[in-house]
Amino acid sequence: MQKKSLTIFLAILVSLAIIMGIVMANKNKPEREQHQNFKIVTSFYPIYVMTASITEGAHNIELVNMTETNVGCLHDYTLTTNDMKKIEKANVIVENGLKLESFNDKIISAYPKLTVIDSSIGVQNTINEDDEVNPHIWTSLDNYMSQVKVITEKLSLANEENAELYQQNSKEYLKRLKELKTQYEANLQNVKGKKAICLNEALAYLADEVGLNAIVIETDHEESTLSAETLKNLIQMMKQEDMQMILVDKEDSLKNAQTLANETGAKIVALDSGLTGNFTKDAYLNAMKENLNILQQL
Repeated sequence: MQKKSLTIFLAILVSLAIIMGIVMANKNKPEREQHQNFKIVTSFYPIYVMTASITEGAHNIELVNMTETNVGCLHDYTLTTNDMKKIEKANVIVENGLKLESFNDKIISAYPKLTVIDSSIGVQNTINEDDEVNPHIWTSLDNYMSQVKVITEKLSLANEENAELYQQNSKEYLKRLKELKTQYEANLQNVKGKKAICLNEALAYLADEVGLNAIVIETDHEESTLSAETLKNLIQMMKQEDMQMILVDKEDSLKNAQTLANETGAKIVALDSGLTGNFTKDAYLNAMKENLNILQQL
């Protein structure tokens, strides 16, 4: 009996030693190994909304947006220390592409093993401006759907644990986007061929998709880039071409648009470029539905 008790006692000691060893091993593991969440970082707001819709309900992931909500477009954006901290332990970064993320080289240099998903791959409908591609492709529903497909495919390969869920979410999201595209086609015949001046290049793809005959003025979202001479020339051109609409983003200053409207009688049309908004998965759909309502009334 004593021998048997000793054997049991020794077995318990061995078990406790093994358990303590496992605990200590886990305690001494680097933080990245302890936290097994697959970390996805998106470059800015429009890409976050796409990715949030694809990854909703996924297990063991962390989705983080690199820039602040109100940063708007990434023209000439400078990475901050906080941005780099968010990327530090990421598995994947999802970007718009088409050189919009001009800081990309710094990220790749700092984290060469980081997987970069370029959502613009495969987008055919691009607008060229002085031999440069307008990167604001997401304001076209067709382009947006292409971006969703690319992100879904690449995330499914990078994070196989959730691949099935990503594909199912994407299928449902694309269905809703296609339904909205059908509504655009059915209800916006009235705007096809109408002439407009576009003071925000982010809206160029939307204008093109709905059939507006729009001349895009590159402003880099800064009203100060339109000089008095430029405004004078625009007023003259709008009068000659009988342009009846001035397209702006709803967050833009209306100073220049109001000057043009006062001189030409054109109507200011404030649309949502999807550059800012709330962090909900339906944010883009809601913004584009509101754009549809506005365009229907023209």
